[in-house]
Amino acid sequence: MSEFEQRAMRGASVQADGLRKLRGHAVVFDSMSEDFGGFREIIAPDAVDRTLKEGLDVRALVNHDRGKVIGRTTAGTLELAKDRTGLRVLIEPDLEISYAADVMRSVARGDISGMSFGFRVIEDDWNFDAPIAVRTVLDMKISEVSIVAWPAYTATNVEAAQRAMEECRSLHRKGSYRPSLAMLQRLHRQRML
Repeated sequence: MSEFEQRAMRGASVQADGLRKLRGHAVVFDSMSEDFGGFREIIAPDAVDRTLKEGLDVRALVNHDRGKVIGRTTAGTLELAKDRTGLRVLIEPDLEISYAADVMRSVARGDISGMSFGFRVIEDDWNFDAPIAVRTVLDMKISEVSIVAWPAYTATNVEAAQRAMEECRSLHRKGSYRPSLAMLQRLHRQRML
């Protein structure tokens, strides 16, 4: 499996639903990302299916801080659903916890409105024929969704995808690119040695 990555998507947003719940989209489908330093990215609609079908234990965080959990699928305080736009989230934070109450107030005021997600890629496809390479994430395991003040792509989170891009680009130049999932896993294992 690939390394952990985090992304904020154009159009990913959160809103306060009354005074008790947060709702929004953590993942937006078929939306081209910004330039990550040599490639752009699209999340395919089927990419979230594994997370939903397997009932993965996904947590809702504040700014990707693992110490600030505001919801969890296995606890029933985070619900995930796929719709035409993307991966819809409904979070019911415990407002007795200060950071949960703070983020709820900030979202209700409009001070915070972004969402992001953390994931590991299972399968992707690269297009090197465009002026800038485009990675389409076809399958992934989502481990967290976050309410974020600054929905940005950080360089450290993109490094894993950049390494995968260079390996696939090398294969593409040799005329042998069309990697299977097994091939990508093998490349990843070799990188880890």
